[in-house]
Amino acid sequence: MKYYFIAGEASGDLHGSNLIRSLKQKDPAFTGRGFGGELMQKQGMNLVKHYRDMAYMGFVPVLLHIFDIKKNFQLCEQDLLKFHPDVLILIDYPGFNLKMAKFAHKHNIRVFYYISPKIWAWKTYRIKDIKKYVDEMFTILPFETDFYKKYDYPVHYVGNPTLDEVEETLTNKTFKQFTDENQLSEKPIIALLPGSRLQEIHTLLPKMIKTATSFPDYQIVITAAPNIENKEYNKFIKDYKVKLVYNKTYEILQQSKIAFLASGTVSLEAAIIGCPQIVCYTMAGGRPFSFLARRILKIKWVSLVNLILNHDAVKELLQEDFTVKNLLNETKKILEIKEYKEKILAEYKELRNQLGRSGSAKNTAGIMISLLNVEIKK
Repeated sequence: MKYYFIAGEASGDLHGSNLIRSLKQKDPAFTGRGFGGELMQKQGMNLVKHYRDMAYMGFVPVLLHIFDIKKNFQLCEQDLLKFHPDVLILIDYPGFNLKMAKFAHKHNIRVFYYISPKIWAWKTYRIKDIKKYVDEMFTILPFETDFYKKYDYPVHYVGNPTLDEVEETLTNKTFKQFTDENQLSEKPIIALLPGSRLQEIHTLLPKMIKTATSFPDYQIVITAAPNIENKEYNKFIKDYKVKLVYNKTYEILQQSKIAFLASGTVSLEAAIIGCPQIVCYTMAGGRPFSFLARRILKIKWVSLVNLILNHDAVKELLQEDFTVKNLLNETKKILEIKEYKEKILAEYKELRNQLGRSGSAKNTAGIMISLLNVEIKK
């Protein structure tokens, strides 16, 4: 069968590549084409447009590149019609993908969506377009099933791909092997994961470092983002004894006693690995922004751990609550109170139970091909 894919970010490229690999295993006649990255291309997709030429986030960047964005839509529309696939597979990236879903629907091309947009957090009105233009939704968060059920829209929960990525990446290295390989000391590790965007690093890292240095019996290791140059970190670490390590996030979490991390998928990764965490996030604007955000967002928490478990399983320090004092107090609890740490680890076990089966890409591919075969027979 012929498949057209659209992924507009690095994470989508990764998830898309795993899906393509699974589809090829189940469909010997696989032919793939679309927008994505080198990972999808490596698995056999004919790459039409790279996601790095589409990554415009925020009002000003979008405004400045409005004509480029329009050209991307036109290219995608023309190429989709020319290829005329059996199905269009969209991967997250709702701003672009929901428009393409509408276009494909208009031209009688079946639409599957892998990894739901986070409409349960904000922009809930997008449910109207999803119900109109998306034939099948494949979700990766267990609570999304109940969310969509409220709108009378059945979905396929296929498991979370983070489970597979963690399981495939973790090693059996001892702590000594890991520290020797990365020129670290023998002290236990406090891991700092301040995000992959400059704004996140600039706002989170200074307080993270200041807190971590209050524990002299520990060494501080920062998981450096591959897209951020050393000089950006050096602005904050030059006066401290801190180690930067690139491309080993899972290993660092595996070997650390605690992690200070920016809100995002890494919260779920840390939980699956079993590293106690404190979720941190702040943005410019102070209290007025915080008030506005709470009015716009439809969720009680920002970390996936708390959202999935539906209660305060891990500590979130957001906006005005993200202070050195608060971070220091929570760190002491985790490092010094055994029962407190054990409670967090017990929450992680429950999280793993709720995530269910692994093999998200394989599960998705199997369901997709079954649905497409039924459609073709009709």
